[in-house]
Amino acid sequence: MNYIETSTGKWEVVIGLEVHAQIISTTKLFSAASTKFGDTPNENVTFLDAALPGTLPTINSFCVDQAIKTGLGLNGTVNSASFFDRKNYFYADLPLGYQITQFYHPLISGGYVEINADSGETKKVHLDHIHIEQDAGKSIHDMSPVKSFIDLNRSGIGLMEIVTKPDLRSSTEAAAFLRKLRSILRYLKTCDGNMDEGSLRADVNISVHRPGTKYGTRTEIKNVNSIKFLTIAVNFEVERQIAILESGDDVKQETRLFDSSTGKTKAMRSKENSHDYRYFPEPDLPPLQLDPARVAAIQKTIPELPDAKMQRLQRDYGLSHYDASLLASEKELADYYERALHGFESDKGLAKILANWIIGELFALLNRHDKTIEQSEISPERLRELASLIETNVISGKIAKDILEIMWETQKSPLQIVEENDWRQITSDDEIRKHIREVLADYVDKVVEYKGGKYKLFGFFIGQAMKKTQGKANPQTLNDILKELLDA
Repeated sequence: MNYIETSTGKWEVVIGLEVHAQIISTTKLFSAASTKFGDTPNENVTFLDAALPGTLPTINSFCVDQAIKTGLGLNGTVNSASFFDRKNYFYADLPLGYQITQFYHPLISGGYVEINADSGETKKVHLDHIHIEQDAGKSIHDMSPVKSFIDLNRSGIGLMEIVTKPDLRSSTEAAAFLRKLRSILRYLKTCDGNMDEGSLRADVNISVHRPGTKYGTRTEIKNVNSIKFLTIAVNFEVERQIAILESGDDVKQETRLFDSSTGKTKAMRSKENSHDYRYFPEPDLPPLQLDPARVAAIQKTIPELPDAKMQRLQRDYGLSHYDASLLASEKELADYYERALHGFESDKGLAKILANWIIGELFALLNRHDKTIEQSEISPERLRELASLIETNVISGKIAKDILEIMWETQKSPLQIVEENDWRQITSDDEIRKHIREVLADYVDKVVEYKGGKYKLFGFFIGQAMKKTQGKANPQTLNDILKELLDA
C-alpha cells in the first residue's frame, strides 16, 4: 500500500478521475453542426446550439455507437436502456441554461483499465460508469481587459464522461491511468486524445486520510488537460491537504483550478452536490434503447488493444517487456513497427534491431524535428532496409547513425548511401588485424601501460582502431582481435 510519511505519521491518498473524452464524429451530439477544431468562432453553431426557442435535440446515432465501442473496449457493460437528464447550471457559454447528460441511468456500467501500479504489479482501476453528454461552449477572458467573449463552436459536441472508482493512490498512478486510457481511446478511434485541443481533459477528485480511518473531505481540480500537469496538480493538492490537516484545520469541499504557471491549485468555488444541479429527466428525448444485435456488431469492430498487442510483440518477436510496451503505447507507432517487419516476421534478430532503432535513433530524430511517427521522413520499409544492413554486417551501428541522418534529409535508400560513401563494413580478419597492429605500433608506451595493469586503455585502442578504419571495422571482430594481440 502506498503511504506518504510526514513527521506526524502516515497518510493515504485517494484519487478518482472524471475524464471528459470528446467523441470522434463529424457532427455534434444533438445537431448537424460541424465539430471541426480551429474554425472561426461561432461558425459551427445551429439554432439548437445557440438555444433558440422552438428547437429540439435529435440524437446522433454514430456518437452512441462510438460510446458503445468505448465501453466494450474498456470492459464495461452496455445497458440495453439508458436515459437522458437535464443538469441545470448557468454559465455564459451554456446558452440552454442546462446540459443534456445522463445521470441516473448511464449508457455503460462498470469496466476497468489495467495499469502498472507504484508497487510494480498490474492493477485494475475500476470504472463506475461511462455516460454521454453535450459539451459547453468556451469563454474567452484574455481578449479584453473589461469584456469576456463567447465561442459556441464547441457547444453541443458529444462527450463521453468516463468516471473511475476511487482506486488510485498517487499522482503516478493517476498519470498512468490517463496515459493508458488515452492510448485505448486512440486505438478504438473514438477520441483523438489531443489534450492540447481540449478533446481529452480530466477532473481530479482528491482526499487524504490516516490509514484505517474513513476517507477525508475531497476537493476537485477541474479541467486538467495535460498528463504532466495532472502529476504536478495532484502532488501540490496532496501536500496542501496534509498541511491543512496537520495544522488542525479542516479541508473544505471545493472545486479548484490548476495554475500551470505556478504549479499550484487555487479555489474556484465551493463544491456542488448533485441536488445543486436539480437533475430531472430530459423531456425532449426518449429512452435510448439498444438492440443486442447492434451491440454485438460493434463488438466485432473492436481492434487489438494495447495490452494484447504488447503481449503479442513479446511473444512473436522476442521483444523485452519495456520495448513491447513502448511500441504498443501508440497505435501509429505499433503500425509503423509492424509495417517495417512485414514479410520478415520470423526474423527475430531483425525485429529486435528495428525496435531498438525506432525507440532510440528514430525517436531522437522525430523529437529534434518536432514530428510524429506518421510524419517521419523515413518510411518503415526504408528503416527495415537499414536494419537489414546492420543485421548482415554490411554496415556497423556507428555508420548506420550517419546513414539514418542522410536518409532523413535526402530520402535515399540506405544501400545507395553506403555505396556512394564507401561505407561497407570491414569484416576481413586480416585487414582489421593490420590496422590494429599499426595502432599498437603508434602507441607502444600505452601498450606497456596496458600490460602493466591499466586495462581501461582498451577503450582507447578501440577508438584509435576505429579511426584507422574510418568506423568501418566490425566492432566484435575488432574487439576480439585487439584483445588477442594485447594479451599475447
